Amino acid sequence: MAALALNDDFSRRHGTIADRARAIATSLFDCGAIELRDAADTSPLRAGARTVRLTRGQVPAIGRVSSGPVELTYADPASEASLAMLLAAMAGPEGPIAADAESLSIFALADRLAVSDIPVLINGPTGTGKEVLSRFIHARSERRDGPFIAVNCAAMPETMLEAMLFGHQKGAFTGATQASEGFIRAADGGTLLLDEIAEMPLQLQAKLLRALQEQEVVPIGSTRPIKVNIRVIACANRDLPTEVAEGRFRADLYYRLNVFPLTLRPLRERPDDIAPLAFAMALRHAPDAARVPVLSEGALAMLKLHSWPGNVRELENVMRRALLLTYGRDVIAPEHVVFDSPVRLVTAPAPTTMEALAAEPRRLSSVVQISEARAIVETLEACGGNRGRAARELGISERTLRYRLASLREAGIEIGRTAIGGRR
Repeated sequence: MAALALNDDFSRRHGTIADRARAIATSLFDCGAIELRDAADTSPLRAGARTVRLTRGQVPAIGRVSSGPVELTYADPASEASLAMLLAAMAGPEGPIAADAESLSIFALADRLAVSDIPVLINGPTGTGKEVLSRFIHARSERRDGPFIAVNCAAMPETMLEAMLFGHQKGAFTGATQASEGFIRAADGGTLLLDEIAEMPLQLQAKLLRALQEQEVVPIGSTRPIKVNIRVIACANRDLPTEVAEGRFRADLYYRLNVFPLTLRPLRERPDDIAPLAFAMALRHAPDAARVPVLSEGALAMLKLHSWPGNVRELENVMRRALLLTYGRDVIAPEHVVFDSPVRLVTAPAPTTMEALAAEPRRLSSVVQISEARAIVETLEACGGNRGRAARELGISERTLRYRLASLREAGIEIGRTAIGGRR
């Protein structure tokens, strides 16, 4: 992968933020297809490159005119928001976005896996980006010029799944007025993604196992096997070992697929991914691409406080909603952030204490925020300030607890020195 080429003049002006982005970009993007340049640089744009023009200014801004370069103005090169904006600008329309250390390690490992043809099993809750990771593996593989066929096993009727996967001959069953090659043959020379693999009926699992082992399929109504050359990636949002133990998934198919498992964690457990994902969605869905509203620090704090039961899909809903609520403004403020569920956390407009917040009108958002802050403080006190024990009591990771504490502090809610700086 080619590295980002930065000249000396650019490095003097934008080296801090560019170096931060480059450290992350090498795990995610084809850096040879990205060009970073100063906004004053009038030299011809490099053909085929995704160009980002940078300006250091007082008011952050981001936008793109037509199909030209992304214009990005940042205020603080060391801020999370500035880095998140730049990563979003560097990403392709369907490319991966991440900044969390563990997420980046997953993509780095996936990059190494891509050069082989071994099956990959991607585990993780719904909406965590399993298909994005699958497409990343395909794009980095020798099969990148071949087809990428994604099949959602839960979205197709059980009675049709076999015919849609393996194909059928004309007249093989009622309604088969013409032959169909099926998804497996359609993926010949490329990658087949089997999403929600745990939903596949048991009787089809045996046929799929043989197709994977022999690299051949027998269409319905035919007796002649047809050779295929495919790489299989399977995704599951349920625990497959449990499904095997309870007889709902074949053990032999599980071991065939589980050559190299990858696991994507819920979004709430990788808070560093939230800001770049949010800015990428703002770029993708803004009504006016030349004037994309920028997330304020308060809005970013709100996003980090949320528990994200719907993961990245919920974040996309929230961002599309926020873009509508900005009404042409240049900044997405905390009041524009509305979550899918009524259980949400809203940042206070000014530094306050829990007691002062409690004295405000009893909006559900305030009640929920007070409840979470009090639960954290009380648990920390009960655990003698030990964050590790408190996190276990609260049912979250210690890392998530640290981010919740920091986000509450950034939102202006004083929750006590013990909570902020408690013992490990």
